[in-house]
Order: sequence, then C-alpha cells, then structure tokens
Amino acid sequence: MQDSVMPRLVEGDPRDSLGRLPQRNADNAPQRVAFAIKEHGSWRDVTTSQFLDDVRGLAKGFVAAGIEPGDRVAIMARTRYEWTLVDFAAWMAAAVPVPIYETSSAEQVEWIIADSGASALVVETAAHAATVRQVADGVPTLQHTWVIDNGDLTSVSERGAEVEDSELEARLDATGRDSLATIIYTSGTTGRPKGCELTHDNFLGLAENAIAKLGDVVARDGASTLLFLPLAHVFARFIEVLCVTAEAKMGHSADIANILDDFQAFQPSFILAVPRVFEKIYNKANETATAEGKGAIFGRAADTAVAYSEALDKGSVPLGLKIKHAVFDKLVYAKLRTKMGGRVQYAVSGGAPLGTRLGHFFRGVGVTILEGYGLTETTAPLSVNIPEKVKIGTVGPPLPGVSVRIEEDGEILVQGLNVLRGYRGNEQASAEAVVDGWFHTGDLGELDEDGYLRITGRKKEILVTAGGKNVAPAVLEDRLRAHPLVSQCMVVGDGKPFIAALVTIDEEMLPGWAANNGLGAITVAQARTDETVLAEIQRAVDDANKAVSKAESIRKFAVLEEDFTEENGTLTPSLKLKRNVVMRDYEDQVEALYG
Repeated sequence: MQDSVMPRLVEGDPRDSLGRLPQRNADNAPQRVAFAIKEHGSWRDVTTSQFLDDVRGLAKGFVAAGIEPGDRVAIMARTRYEWTLVDFAAWMAAAVPVPIYETSSAEQVEWIIADSGASALVVETAAHAATVRQVADGVPTLQHTWVIDNGDLTSVSERGAEVEDSELEARLDATGRDSLATIIYTSGTTGRPKGCELTHDNFLGLAENAIAKLGDVVARDGASTLLFLPLAHVFARFIEVLCVTAEAKMGHSADIANILDDFQAFQPSFILAVPRVFEKIYNKANETATAEGKGAIFGRAADTAVAYSEALDKGSVPLGLKIKHAVFDKLVYAKLRTKMGGRVQYAVSGGAPLGTRLGHFFRGVGVTILEGYGLTETTAPLSVNIPEKVKIGTVGPPLPGVSVRIEEDGEILVQGLNVLRGYRGNEQASAEAVVDGWFHTGDLGELDEDGYLRITGRKKEILVTAGGKNVAPAVLEDRLRAHPLVSQCMVVGDGKPFIAALVTIDEEMLPGWAANNGLGAITVAQARTDETVLAEIQRAVDDANKAVSKAESIRKFAVLEEDFTEENGTLTPSLKLKRNVVMRDYEDQVEALYG
C-alpha cells in the first residue's frame, strides 16, 4: 500500500475559531473543572467560567494595550497555567501567539521576535526580561514586555476593564478557521529556524477529528492529563487545544525531575510524553527494585509483561502466562501504576520513536502507550495508534482528515487539514516543502495492509558507508538510548568503512546503577573508562545490533566526557540531535574510531 487516506469525520462551522472555545465550554458546564493550578504543594481548581473570566479580562487588556487583530504576541515561559491563559486571550483578541522556548538564547529570541514581527512579549521571569533587553535594538516592532512573575498580566487585565464585550465579539466575528492562529518556529537542527504558519483549523479541526477517533482516551467522563512538555513545542500546544476542545481537565507542571510526585497528586487518566520519559520511568523502577534486592523479580516481571502484550497481539494468552501476569500485577505492576497516579490507562508518545519492547512492557503493565508521529508542519500528530487496534512498532493510521503517501524513495508525504499554510516570509522553502498539496516530511516510512505507518528512518540522516551500505541511524540509536546507563548517542559512519557510535553516560542514572553493580561512588569521568561500565555499554551495543544486519551494526563506540545538551548546542530545545554540530565538535573523537 502506498496511500492511506482517512476522511474527515468532523467539518465544523467555518466561522469557528480557538478564541470561542472558552465561552462555549462555560456555556456548556460553567462549574466543570477545566484546569488545576499547583500552589504551595496542592492543586487549586479553575472552572470553565473562571477560565472564561480570566481569558476575557486579559484579552480586553491586550486590546487596551493597542494589540490589533493579526498582531503577534510572543510567549516565553515554562509550562504553566498562564501560558494557556495568554494563548486563549490572544486568540480571543484576534492576535497571533508566537511561542519561544524559555531556554532560548538572546540570539534565538531576537530572531523569532524580529522574524515574526511581534509587538508584545510575555515572559515568565526577570531573567527572561533581561535576555530580551540584550536584543532590544534588534527588535524595533516590540512595544511591550510583560513579566508573569511581576504580576504584569493582572495589571494588563485591569487596564482592559473599560473595553466593551462588543469589541471582542467583533474581533471573533472576523476570525475564522482559515485565519492564522500561531507561528511556531522549528527547532533548527540546521540553519535558522523557520516560522511555521498554522491556522485555527489546523488546531481546531485536527482536535475535533482526533476526539472523534480517540474519544475513549481524551473525552470520557473524568478525563484529565498533566501537561509537562514545553508549551513552546507543537506537541504540547496541540494537547492544550485538544483538552480544551474535548473538555478534559488539564494541569501544568514544569518540574520534570519530580514528575512522578505530581502524577501521584494529580492522578491523570492519560499522559503525554516523549519516549525518554517512559525510558526513565522503566529504568528508575528497575534501579529501585535492584537496590531493594528485588532486581531478579523485576526482570521476570518485565519479561512477563512483554510476553503478555505480545500474546495479546496474537489474539490468545496462554493460561500459564495469565497466571504469572496476575501474580506480577500484585507484586510489581500495581505499584508502578500507582507511581504514575493510579488512574492512567493510556499514554500518548511522540517526538521520537518508542522502542518496541518498551511499548509491550507498558501495555503488559496496564498502561497502553499510543505511539504517534508528526512534525511542527503538521500541527503535531498526523497519525496515532487507536485503542481498539494498537500495533506496537508502528505510529498508527492517519488521523481523520489526513492522508499519508509513501514516495518511491520511501519518503513520507502528508496532505490534509493539519498541514501548515506555509513558512513565514519564505516562499521558496514553502514551495519546496509542499508540492501539489503534499507536504514532504523528510522522513522515511512504510504502510502496512491496514494503513498503519511505520517510521524507518530520516531521508537526510541516512548514512552511506564506504562499502555503499545505506544505514538508518535511528534504529540503532533508539535501542541503545533505552539502556539506563546511556543518556544520548549518535551513530556515525558516513563514508567510513564501518558503523560506529558516540555515547554519553546518563549522570542521573549512574549512581544507582553503580551502587547496584558493586562500583560504589563513581563519577562520569571515571565511568567512561571503567571496564565494568564499558562492558555494560558493549552489551547494550550488542543488543542494539540485533535489530540490524551485520553490515549496519555498530563495530566500535566512544564514550564522551560530556553529555549532548541544549546548553552546549548539540541538542535542540525539543531534544533532537544537531548532527552537524556533533560532527564538528567531536571530529577528533570520530576520526579516532577509525584510526
């Protein structure tokens, strides 16, 4: 099959827009809890009517401050309630919010504000405001900078007290589904980030159709999620809109280090994360069990969970396996579900490939991970597994209103309600990306007999060895990165006689692993040359090599002194590898592998 087409299930009124959602929800159920805000260790509920009041007040404040329809309002903050408030207030005032990662450098902030032409900026902290002041001369369009932590949003809202409701209604009347909703800048693994122009229908239409397909996950009674991904990322932004559209309760958290504590307090019914979060949950549970002398039990429980999930795919679970699974459910699985809040039935994974074993493990534990796939240019998800038919190892069928095509060279093409209208101010890039209505993703994939998509690699990241072998690094990297000792890795070998890898050690997981393996206290610097550690990483490499042919396998690896991070420029804010930067910065280490 070369095409997989899913008809749109929900059309919607062309005059609808994201700015109308708060009023609609308040009219439907004014006392329903829409959000929960973490304050002083506990959660405060916000009803739909309270959210409407907050949004309307800030929208009027924007109007009073001189924000005109179509003006860009940039947002630079961690994941918190105020981000969602600014988003919907901007939409109610017919403005266009522009997200900026709160970790962005001054140069990145300058580029996004200047390229988008933002006239206002909402930042979280005084430190963010100081970053903006560094580049003030290069952003002449910027007229306002408001600091959340200084109470500026309250002041803006108070300033709008005299603005009439009719002014907002007139702006909403002039905004439709085809209006520009936001400009999201790509992470920029190479070159300047491009501004993806996404419409109200890109978000609203996709959300409505996703709900029609995934209602049991996001729209059932009591549905709730705790959003902890950066809202500057399109995946989190779409989930924000999805929850408001589905009338599901949503909390915000930026405390990734203690996210399991927040899960237990908030008790979400579904969660959304990148694969690295699921890897961390699994590895932490394994480490804790080993430290308590129960490592062997956890290992058998994990194997049983995987076997149980694989048996579900075959349509029949043997009686002996059912009994083992029931025993481990009481001993291990129930405790892990409790750590995730106790109510989670589904998790949605995106942003990077999820390992097949990890997918089977979590389903076997009782938390089904629905793996999906998408890009900024496709308003996040273009495909996702559905509860009634999960195919682990795939990213599911296209969502309703989306079509997927596989080109002769294996590239994935997308057409539908979620595709961007173009790159801001860059007609050439827009014309190259969207040809005859089909967006070229740059990723490689294949479709099965049911129209489910499987990602096989990235077109521009294919390595060609000196022997002419084409190698997709993602397969090896995903398997290797799943090991608790490995933080990041990058497969190399373009034009070389064999495939090799650069590996970094997970500083957070190292102490627990070292203690459980009799090494005591050990630093990353010591670990990278320690025989026991190197032998363990070799075992991880051997396991990763099982997924590929001998010609594609990793023959050698080097453990680097420091991790790949956003701070040292080797990762984008969405944690994608900047391969060109790594190759430049670690040229000597790569050459040493082939010396």
